[in-house]
Amino acid sequence: MAGHMDTIIGREGKMKHASKPAPAEGTKRGYTIQAVVRAASIINAFQSTSEVLDLRVVAARTGLHKATTFRLLETLVETRMLERAGKQGYRCCVQTARAKRYRIGYASQSNLLPFTTTVSDSLGVAANAANIDLLVLNNGFSPRVALQNAETFVAEKVDLVVDSQINVAVAAQIAAKFSDARIPFIALDIPHPGAIYYGADNYKAGRMAGRHLARWAEKNWKNGPEQIILLGVDAAGPLLNARLTGVLDGINEVGQYARTVPTHHYDTKGGQFEATLDIVRRHIRRRKPERALVGAVNDSTALAALQAFREVGLERACAIAGQDGSVAAREEMRRASTRLVCSVAYFPEMYGERIIQLALDVLKHKPVAPAVFVPHELITPQNVDKIYPNDSWMKVKPNRV
Repeated sequence: MAGHMDTIIGREGKMKHASKPAPAEGTKRGYTIQAVVRAASIINAFQSTSEVLDLRVVAARTGLHKATTFRLLETLVETRMLERAGKQGYRCCVQTARAKRYRIGYASQSNLLPFTTTVSDSLGVAANAANIDLLVLNNGFSPRVALQNAETFVAEKVDLVVDSQINVAVAAQIAAKFSDARIPFIALDIPHPGAIYYGADNYKAGRMAGRHLARWAEKNWKNGPEQIILLGVDAAGPLLNARLTGVLDGINEVGQYARTVPTHHYDTKGGQFEATLDIVRRHIRRRKPERALVGAVNDSTALAALQAFREVGLERACAIAGQDGSVAAREEMRRASTRLVCSVAYFPEMYGERIIQLALDVLKHKPVAPAVFVPHELITPQNVDKIYPNDSWMKVKPNRV
Protein backbone atom coordinates (compact mmCIF):
# COMPACT_ATOMS: atom_id res chain seq x y z
CA MET A 1 0.00 0.00 0.00
CA ALA A 2 1.26 3.45 -0.92
CA GLY A 3 -0.15 5.07 2.21
CA HIS A 4 -3.01 5.26 4.64
CA MET A 5 -6.34 6.63 3.17
CA ASP A 6 -8.98 8.53 5.11
CA THR A 7 -12.48 8.96 3.60
CA ILE A 8 -13.82 12.53 3.89
CA ILE A 9 -16.87 14.47 2.65
CA GLY A 10 -16.10 17.39 0.36
CA ARG A 11 -18.13 20.58 -0.04
CA GLU A 12 -19.87 19.11 -3.08
CA GLY A 13 -21.10 16.20 -0.97
CA LYS A 14 -18.95 13.78 -2.91
CA MET A 15 -16.73 11.18 -1.40
CA LYS A 16 -13.06 12.10 -1.56
CA HIS A 17 -9.92 10.37 -0.37
CA ALA A 18 -7.00 12.11 1.25
CA SER A 19 -3.62 10.58 2.04
CA LYS A 20 -2.80 10.36 5.74
CA PRO A 21 0.91 10.81 6.48
CA ALA A 22 2.66 7.80 8.03
CA PRO A 23 3.28 8.21 11.77
CA ALA A 24 6.68 9.55 12.70
CA GLU A 25 9.29 7.05 13.84
CA GLY A 26 8.81 6.20 17.50
CA THR A 27 5.12 7.16 17.45
CA LYS A 28 2.78 4.56 18.89
CA ARG A 29 0.53 3.21 16.14
CA GLY A 30 -2.96 1.89 16.68
CA TYR A 31 -2.08 -1.59 15.49
CA THR A 32 1.26 -1.85 17.34
CA ILE A 33 1.46 -4.79 19.74
CA GLN A 34 3.42 -3.50 22.69
CA ALA A 35 4.38 -6.97 23.89
CA VAL A 36 6.17 -7.56 20.59
CA VAL A 37 7.86 -4.17 20.84
CA ARG A 38 9.15 -5.02 24.29
CA ALA A 39 10.34 -8.45 23.15
CA ALA A 40 12.18 -6.84 20.24
CA SER A 41 13.82 -4.37 22.62
CA ILE A 42 15.10 -7.33 24.64
CA ILE A 43 16.66 -8.90 21.55
CA ASN A 44 18.13 -5.59 20.43
CA ALA A 45 19.74 -5.14 23.84
CA PHE A 46 22.29 -7.79 22.80
CA GLN A 47 25.07 -6.37 20.65
CA SER A 48 26.12 -9.75 19.28
CA THR A 49 25.28 -13.43 19.54
CA SER A 50 28.37 -13.98 21.72
CA GLU A 51 27.50 -11.36 24.33
CA VAL A 52 26.19 -12.68 27.66
CA LEU A 53 23.99 -10.36 29.72
CA ASP A 54 22.28 -10.77 33.05
CA LEU A 55 18.83 -9.51 34.05
CA ARG A 56 20.13 -6.28 35.53
CA VAL A 57 22.01 -5.26 32.38
CA VAL A 58 19.14 -6.11 30.03
CA ALA A 59 16.70 -4.12 32.18
CA ALA A 60 19.08 -1.15 32.18
CA ARG A 61 19.56 -1.24 28.41
CA THR A 62 15.84 -1.56 27.63
CA GLY A 63 14.47 0.68 30.35
CA LEU A 64 11.94 -1.99 31.30
CA HIS A 65 11.01 -3.01 34.82
CA LYS A 66 13.03 -5.97 36.08
CA ALA A 67 9.92 -8.13 36.56
CA THR A 68 8.78 -7.43 32.99
CA THR A 69 12.28 -8.02 31.69
CA PHE A 70 12.50 -11.36 33.48
CA ARG A 71 9.21 -12.61 32.06
CA LEU A 72 10.21 -11.58 28.55
CA LEU A 73 13.65 -13.16 28.87
CA GLU A 74 12.17 -16.46 30.00
CA THR A 75 9.55 -16.37 27.22
CA LEU A 76 12.25 -15.75 24.63
CA VAL A 77 14.25 -18.65 26.04
CA GLU A 78 11.20 -20.90 25.66
CA THR A 79 10.79 -19.77 22.04
CA ARG A 80 14.53 -20.33 21.41
CA MET A 81 15.22 -16.70 20.56
CA LEU A 82 17.53 -16.59 23.59
CA GLU A 83 19.43 -19.22 25.52
CA ARG A 84 20.62 -19.35 29.09
CA ALA A 85 24.35 -18.89 29.73
CA GLY A 86 25.32 -19.94 33.21
CA LYS A 87 23.08 -19.43 36.22
CA GLN A 88 22.09 -15.80 35.58
CA GLY A 89 23.18 -14.99 32.04
CA TYR A 90 21.39 -14.94 28.71
CA ARG A 91 22.71 -15.11 25.15
CA CYS A 92 20.86 -14.06 22.00
CA CYS A 93 20.40 -16.70 19.29
CA VAL A 94 19.33 -14.16 16.66
CA GLN A 95 21.83 -12.09 14.67
CA THR A 96 20.17 -8.69 14.43
CA ALA A 97 20.97 -6.17 11.74
CA ARG A 98 23.11 -3.32 12.98
CA ALA A 99 23.15 0.16 11.54
CA LYS A 100 26.90 0.35 11.93
CA ARG A 101 29.75 -2.00 12.81
CA TYR A 102 32.26 0.11 14.65
CA ARG A 103 35.99 -0.06 14.02
CA ILE A 104 38.24 0.79 16.96
CA GLY A 105 42.00 1.24 16.92
CA TYR A 106 44.01 -0.05 19.87
CA ALA A 107 47.68 0.79 20.38
CA SER A 108 49.15 -1.33 23.18
CA GLN A 109 52.03 -0.03 25.25
CA SER A 110 54.14 -3.13 24.67
CA ASN A 111 53.83 -6.90 24.52
CA LEU A 112 56.65 -7.24 27.08
CA LEU A 113 54.62 -6.32 30.16
CA PRO A 114 52.25 -8.93 31.61
CA PHE A 115 49.78 -6.22 32.63
CA THR A 116 49.55 -4.83 29.09
CA THR A 117 49.24 -8.32 27.63
CA THR A 118 46.29 -9.05 29.91
CA VAL A 119 44.64 -5.75 28.95
CA SER A 120 45.12 -6.53 25.25
CA ASP A 121 43.62 -10.00 25.62
CA SER A 122 40.58 -8.72 27.49
CA LEU A 123 40.03 -5.96 24.91
CA GLY A 124 40.08 -8.48 22.08
CA VAL A 125 37.50 -10.67 23.80
CA ALA A 126 35.24 -7.73 24.64
CA ALA A 127 35.45 -6.25 21.14
CA ASN A 128 34.51 -9.58 19.60
CA ALA A 129 31.56 -9.92 21.98
CA ALA A 130 30.36 -6.43 21.04
CA ASN A 131 30.68 -7.12 17.30
CA ILE A 132 33.43 -4.50 16.95
CA ASP A 133 36.41 -4.63 14.59
CA LEU A 134 39.61 -4.03 16.57
CA LEU A 135 42.71 -2.82 14.74
CA VAL A 136 45.66 -3.62 17.05
CA LEU A 137 49.08 -1.95 16.84
CA ASN A 138 52.06 -2.00 19.25
CA ASN A 139 53.69 1.21 20.51
CA GLY A 140 56.68 -0.75 21.82
CA PHE A 141 57.66 1.91 24.40
CA SER A 142 58.70 4.12 21.46
CA PRO A 143 57.41 7.71 21.05
CA ARG A 144 58.27 7.56 17.36
CA VAL A 145 56.27 4.37 16.86
CA ALA A 146 53.40 5.77 18.92
CA LEU A 147 53.19 8.76 16.55
CA GLN A 148 53.32 6.48 13.51
CA ASN A 149 50.55 4.34 14.93
CA ALA A 150 48.41 7.43 15.53
CA GLU A 151 48.89 8.38 11.86
CA THR A 152 47.90 4.84 10.83
CA PHE A 153 44.67 5.05 12.81
CA VAL A 154 43.86 8.38 11.16
CA ALA A 155 44.60 6.96 7.70
CA GLU A 156 42.42 3.93 8.46
CA LYS A 157 39.58 6.27 9.53
CA VAL A 158 38.77 4.28 12.65
CA ASP A 159 35.79 5.41 14.68
CA LEU A 160 37.67 5.66 17.99
CA VAL A 161 41.15 4.96 19.37
CA VAL A 162 42.22 3.34 22.64
CA ASP A 163 45.83 4.43 23.15
CA SER A 164 48.28 3.05 25.71
CA GLN A 165 51.60 4.85 25.56
CA ILE A 166 53.71 6.28 28.38
CA ASN A 167 55.82 9.01 26.75
CA VAL A 168 54.34 12.33 27.84
CA ALA A 169 56.67 14.18 25.45
CA VAL A 170 54.53 13.14 22.46
CA ALA A 171 51.14 13.07 24.19
CA ALA A 172 50.13 16.49 22.83
CA GLN A 173 51.19 15.57 19.28
CA ILE A 174 49.19 12.35 19.36
CA ALA A 175 46.19 14.19 20.76
CA ALA A 176 46.42 16.80 17.99
CA LYS A 177 46.38 14.14 15.26
CA PHE A 178 43.19 12.59 16.61
CA SER A 179 41.60 15.98 17.25
CA ASP A 180 42.30 17.17 13.69
CA ALA A 181 40.77 13.95 12.33
CA ARG A 182 37.78 14.27 14.71
CA ILE A 183 38.49 10.84 16.16
CA PRO A 184 37.61 10.46 19.85
CA PHE A 185 40.14 8.57 21.92
CA ILE A 186 40.61 6.95 25.29
CA ALA A 187 44.02 7.19 26.96
CA LEU A 188 45.00 4.24 29.13
CA ASP A 189 47.02 4.90 32.31
CA ILE A 190 48.63 8.15 31.08
CA PRO A 191 46.30 11.15 30.49
CA HIS A 192 46.51 12.88 27.10
CA PRO A 193 45.09 16.31 26.18
CA GLY A 194 41.49 15.98 25.02
CA ALA A 195 41.30 12.25 25.77
CA ILE A 196 39.05 10.39 28.15
CA TYR A 197 41.32 8.91 30.79
CA TYR A 198 40.87 5.29 31.83
CA GLY A 199 43.14 3.76 34.41
CA ALA A 200 44.43 3.92 37.95
CA ASP A 201 44.25 6.70 40.48
CA ASN A 202 48.02 6.52 40.74
CA TYR A 203 48.49 8.56 43.89
CA LYS A 204 45.75 6.67 45.74
CA ALA A 205 47.26 3.33 44.72
CA GLY A 206 50.70 4.45 45.87
CA ARG A 207 49.41 5.53 49.28
CA MET A 208 47.77 2.14 49.77
CA ALA A 209 51.10 0.42 49.12
CA GLY A 210 53.10 2.90 51.23
CA ARG A 211 50.90 2.50 54.29
CA HIS A 212 51.19 -1.28 54.07
CA LEU A 213 54.98 -1.10 53.72
CA ALA A 214 55.26 1.07 56.82
CA ARG A 215 52.99 -1.21 58.85
CA TRP A 216 55.01 -4.21 57.72
CA ALA A 217 58.25 -2.47 58.79
CA GLU A 218 56.83 -1.60 62.22
CA LYS A 219 55.86 -5.22 62.76
CA ASN A 220 58.98 -6.93 61.42
CA TRP A 221 61.94 -4.54 61.88
CA LYS A 222 62.66 -3.38 65.42
CA ASN A 223 64.80 -0.44 64.25
CA GLY A 224 62.71 0.37 61.18
CA PRO A 225 64.04 0.79 57.62
CA GLU A 226 67.39 2.44 56.97
CA GLN A 227 66.67 3.38 53.34
CA ILE A 228 63.85 3.67 50.82
CA ILE A 229 64.19 2.73 47.14
CA LEU A 230 61.72 4.05 44.56
CA LEU A 231 61.57 2.48 41.09
CA GLY A 232 59.76 4.75 38.62
CA VAL A 233 59.19 5.52 34.95
CA ASP A 234 60.42 9.06 34.31
CA ALA A 235 59.36 9.08 30.65
CA ALA A 236 55.75 8.99 31.81
CA GLY A 237 56.24 12.23 33.72
CA PRO A 238 54.79 12.97 37.15
CA LEU A 239 51.49 11.23 36.46
CA LEU A 240 52.64 7.61 36.64
CA ASN A 241 55.31 8.44 39.20
CA ALA A 242 52.52 9.79 41.40
CA ARG A 243 52.40 6.18 42.58
CA LEU A 244 55.80 6.74 44.17
CA THR A 245 54.75 10.07 45.67
CA GLY A 246 51.84 8.19 47.16
CA VAL A 247 54.19 5.50 48.50
CA LEU A 248 56.25 8.12 50.37
CA ASP A 249 53.17 9.85 51.74
CA GLY A 250 51.69 6.52 52.81
CA ILE A 251 54.91 5.62 54.63
CA ASN A 252 54.89 9.00 56.38
CA GLU A 253 51.28 8.59 57.48
CA VAL A 254 52.16 5.43 59.40
CA GLY A 255 55.81 5.50 60.34
CA GLN A 256 57.41 8.85 59.46
CA TYR A 257 60.27 6.85 57.93
CA ALA A 258 60.35 8.83 54.68
CA ARG A 259 61.39 11.94 56.64
CA THR A 260 64.23 10.34 58.53
CA VAL A 261 65.91 7.86 56.15
CA PRO A 262 67.56 8.44 52.74
CA THR A 263 65.43 7.90 49.65
CA HIS A 264 66.83 6.72 46.31
CA HIS A 265 64.83 7.23 43.10
CA TYR A 266 65.66 5.32 39.91
CA ASP A 267 64.24 5.43 36.38
CA THR A 268 63.55 1.88 35.17
CA LYS A 269 63.44 2.69 31.42
CA GLY A 270 59.72 2.08 30.96
CA GLY A 271 59.20 -0.24 33.91
CA GLN A 272 61.00 -3.17 32.33
CA PHE A 273 62.33 -6.17 34.26
CA GLU A 274 65.88 -6.42 32.88
CA ALA A 275 66.63 -2.71 33.17
CA THR A 276 65.39 -2.70 36.76
CA LEU A 277 67.41 -5.80 37.63
CA ASP A 278 70.64 -4.10 36.56
CA ILE A 279 69.74 -0.89 38.44
CA VAL A 280 68.99 -2.65 41.73
CA ARG A 281 72.09 -4.86 41.43
CA ARG A 282 74.24 -1.72 41.18
CA HIS A 283 72.39 -0.12 44.10
CA ILE A 284 73.00 -3.16 46.30
CA ARG A 285 76.72 -3.15 45.47
CA ARG A 286 77.04 0.57 46.26
CA ARG A 287 74.66 1.03 49.20
CA LYS A 288 74.72 -2.40 50.85
CA PRO A 289 71.17 -2.15 52.22
CA GLU A 290 70.24 -3.87 55.47
CA ARG A 291 66.59 -2.87 55.76
CA ALA A 292 65.23 -1.34 52.58
CA LEU A 293 61.62 -0.49 51.77
CA VAL A 294 61.09 -0.68 47.99
CA GLY A 295 58.21 1.05 46.23
CA ALA A 296 57.89 -0.10 42.61
CA VAL A 297 55.89 1.48 39.81
CA ASN A 298 54.67 -1.94 38.62
CA ASP A 299 55.04 -5.62 39.38
CA SER A 300 57.74 -6.18 36.76
CA THR A 301 60.07 -3.75 38.53
CA ALA A 302 59.05 -5.12 41.94
CA LEU A 303 59.93 -8.68 40.93
CA ALA A 304 63.19 -7.54 39.36
CA ALA A 305 64.16 -5.82 42.61
CA LEU A 306 63.26 -8.94 44.56
CA GLN A 307 65.44 -11.09 42.30
CA ALA A 308 68.38 -8.69 42.70
CA PHE A 309 68.18 -8.99 46.50
CA ARG A 310 67.53 -12.72 46.37
CA GLU A 311 70.48 -13.63 44.12
CA VAL A 312 72.99 -12.14 46.57
CA GLY A 313 71.35 -13.68 49.61
CA LEU A 314 69.87 -10.42 50.90
CA GLU A 315 66.18 -11.13 50.41
CA ARG A 316 65.48 -10.57 54.09
CA ALA A 317 67.03 -7.11 53.82
CA CYS A 318 64.07 -5.79 51.80
CA ALA A 319 60.31 -5.39 51.79
CA ILE A 320 58.79 -4.60 48.39
CA ALA A 321 55.47 -3.19 47.23
CA GLY A 322 54.40 -3.65 43.62
CA GLN A 323 51.57 -2.32 41.49
CA ASP A 324 49.22 -4.18 39.08
CA GLY A 325 48.43 -7.38 40.98
CA SER A 326 49.86 -9.45 38.12
CA VAL A 327 49.80 -13.25 37.92
CA ALA A 328 53.55 -13.44 38.57
CA ALA A 329 53.26 -11.19 41.62
CA ARG A 330 50.38 -13.23 43.01
CA GLU A 331 52.38 -16.42 42.54
CA GLU A 332 55.33 -14.88 44.34
CA MET A 333 53.14 -13.79 47.25
CA ARG A 334 52.12 -17.41 47.75
CA ARG A 335 55.75 -18.34 48.54
CA ALA A 336 56.52 -18.78 52.21
CA SER A 337 58.34 -15.77 53.73
CA THR A 338 58.30 -13.77 50.49
CA ARG A 339 59.45 -10.17 50.70
CA LEU A 340 57.00 -9.02 48.06
CA VAL A 341 54.69 -7.89 50.83
CA CYS A 342 51.93 -6.35 48.69
CA SER A 343 50.75 -5.21 45.28
CA VAL A 344 47.83 -2.98 44.33
CA ALA A 345 45.51 -4.75 41.90
CA TYR A 346 43.75 -2.95 39.05
CA PHE A 347 42.19 -6.10 37.59
CA PRO A 348 43.38 -5.76 33.96
CA GLU A 349 41.37 -8.85 33.03
CA MET A 350 38.30 -6.64 33.43
CA TYR A 351 39.60 -3.68 31.41
CA GLY A 352 38.29 -4.93 28.07
CA GLU A 353 34.58 -5.05 28.87
CA ARG A 354 34.65 -1.69 30.66
CA ILE A 355 36.69 0.08 27.98
CA ILE A 356 34.51 -1.24 25.14
CA GLN A 357 31.37 -0.11 26.97
CA LEU A 358 32.96 3.30 27.51
CA ALA A 359 33.88 3.45 23.82
CA LEU A 360 30.32 2.59 22.78
CA ASP A 361 28.95 5.31 25.06
CA VAL A 362 31.27 7.83 23.41
CA LEU A 363 30.37 6.68 19.89
CA LYS A 364 26.66 6.86 20.71
CA HIS A 365 27.15 10.38 22.09
CA LYS A 366 26.15 9.47 25.61
CA PRO A 367 27.53 11.60 28.46
CA VAL A 368 30.77 10.17 29.89
CA ALA A 369 33.10 11.33 32.64
CA PRO A 370 36.45 12.84 31.58
CA ALA A 371 38.25 10.33 33.80
CA VAL A 372 37.22 6.79 34.70
CA PHE A 373 39.21 5.21 37.53
CA VAL A 374 39.49 1.45 37.86
CA PRO A 375 38.86 -0.38 41.15
CA HIS A 376 41.90 -0.67 43.43
CA GLU A 377 42.54 -3.39 45.97
CA LEU A 378 45.57 -4.15 48.08
CA ILE A 379 46.78 -7.73 47.63
CA THR A 380 49.00 -9.31 50.28
CA PRO A 381 50.27 -12.82 50.98
CA GLN A 382 47.46 -13.06 53.53
CA ASN A 383 44.55 -12.27 51.19
CA VAL A 384 45.80 -13.24 47.72
CA ASP A 385 43.89 -16.53 47.71
CA LYS A 386 40.69 -14.75 48.73
CA ILE A 387 40.91 -12.10 46.01
CA TYR A 388 42.15 -14.49 43.30
CA PRO A 389 40.86 -17.93 44.37
CA ASN A 390 40.96 -19.37 40.86
CA ASP A 391 44.65 -18.85 40.09
CA SER A 392 45.31 -22.54 40.67
CA TRP A 393 43.20 -23.38 37.62
CA MET A 394 45.85 -21.85 35.38
CA LYS A 395 48.37 -24.42 36.62
CA VAL A 396 46.23 -27.43 35.84
CA LYS A 397 47.50 -29.19 32.73
CA PRO A 398 44.75 -30.19 30.29
CA ASN A 399 44.22 -33.86 29.59
CA ARG A 400 45.95 -35.07 26.47
CA VAL A 401 43.64 -35.52 23.51
